[in-house]
Amino acid sequence: MTAFPDPGAFTVEGPVQAEIMVLALVDGAVVLSGPCGAAPWYVAVAEGADPMAIVTAITRRNAGDPAVVHSTSWRQARGGVVLTFVAVVEGAAVSLLDRTPVVRSSLARGAATAAPWQVPADAVIEHGLRHLAWLAKDDPVIAAALPEGWMAVLQNYAPEPFRHL
Repeated sequence: MTAFPDPGAFTVEGPVQAEIMVLALVDGAVVLSGPCGAAPWYVAVAEGADPMAIVTAITRRNAGDPAVVHSTSWRQARGGVVLTFVAVVEGAAVSLLDRTPVVRSSLARGAATAAPWQVPADAVIEHGLRHLAWLAKDDPVIAAALPEGWMAVLQNYAPEPFRHL
């Protein structure tokens, strides 16, 4: 039997941030968008706050009503813990925002017991879309919530559940 340390010994030191990937379908292609332009969007998560509620509310206020919000991964970066979220919005919601097409990318790979040294944004988006593809096949609530066209696009991604980046 393996003995585990006291669960109270595990604490988060430093800030927690939500990394929001606002994704939409425009003319059948996935785009990255948001109020900070066509880039990942970082917001602070206060101690005791619900990251999912924060991401949903702030996406709604700044980029449109999200159809799906889901945490796809976490990593240590930016001086603390970064929780990555995919926020899927209707294409019309980003029509006035900067956006860039999402292109396929290799995943960031680490060792069997260690995270990768670098995790570029395109690898995080690729991972998020693969995770979303898995959810769309496994979770009928997510599948039903996705806007028109998403199920077809996600068939091009190898579905896979959470993996530590």
